Amino acid sequence: MTDLEIMEGITEVVREALDDDTIILTPSSVAGDFAGWDSFKNIAIVVATEMRFGVKFRTAEIESLKEIGDFVALIRKKKGA
Repeated sequence: MTDLEIMEGITEVVREALDDDTIILTPSSVAGDFAGWDSFKNIAIVVATEMRFGVKFRTAEIESLKEIGDFVALIRKKKGA
């Protein structure tokens, strides 16, 4: 699975969670860049991402993420493990 495929999957999850089909994520995107992306939506996005990619995240892993690029790298690592 490529980083681009992972980014596309995360983008679809975020668009659905925030009900906004115009969202475009980049590796440097952060939650604060998008209206409505609060702590509750963050949980929904994490859970939906786990389901989409068939992975499980530990709380410490999620807390360490700074931007979408970090999320992509974490998913790539988990899918390769």
